[in-house]
Amino acid sequence: MNTKYVLAAGKALGCSIIIVIVASVLGSPLGATNRDDLLLRAERVTGDRFLYATKTPRGALVRARIEPPAEALRAIDDGLSTLFEIARRHGYRHRLHHADYIVFIAHADRTKDREGRYSPDIAIPAAQYAGSIYDQGGFVYAAGMVLSFDPCAFIIAEHERDWERIADVVRYEGEHLVLFHNDPPLFRRTADHSRGGGHPILQ
Repeated sequence: MNTKYVLAAGKALGCSIIIVIVASVLGSPLGATNRDDLLLRAERVTGDRFLYATKTPRGALVRARIEPPAEALRAIDDGLSTLFEIARRHGYRHRLHHADYIVFIAHADRTKDREGRYSPDIAIPAAQYAGSIYDQGGFVYAAGMVLSFDPCAFIIAEHERDWERIADVVRYEGEHLVLFHNDPPLFRRTADHSRGGGHPILQ
């Protein structure tokens, strides 16, 4: 599988930049897949086994290595709720329910950034970013990654605190999915923030 990764820089949080990634295969967005294939794809990307399944209080499906804290589940709901409220103000109608989303919570490959700030991130192969400022030796660190557009699914890193950061990462990952299903031209213009721009896309 020839996988391409598109970096997307989020807003600064306490001087720390959240990086999210949109994955595409052979240059095209990841299309429809069944949930078994999606699980295998997530496990290939992160090297984890997502044996624990649950739902957030508002109905988003969560797959994790271990049981996530209740605060993490509430933060996922908060991030999606914020996104849906803003999306509706823009007139969007599709994929605006918590139950439309699957969130994989992966082991954090690091918990601090280079400045020592708390920053749970996952390591993703550098792909076309090899040799760039993002390259950390064949990989990049990302707070999250869009895994599939149908069903809407993404990966975030495990957190032990800073639940607001989870809410922000969920909102940012979800922006790409909402735009994919509601505003394809804006999705195409904003999917690759490595060329400028960042999150939040929708205000």
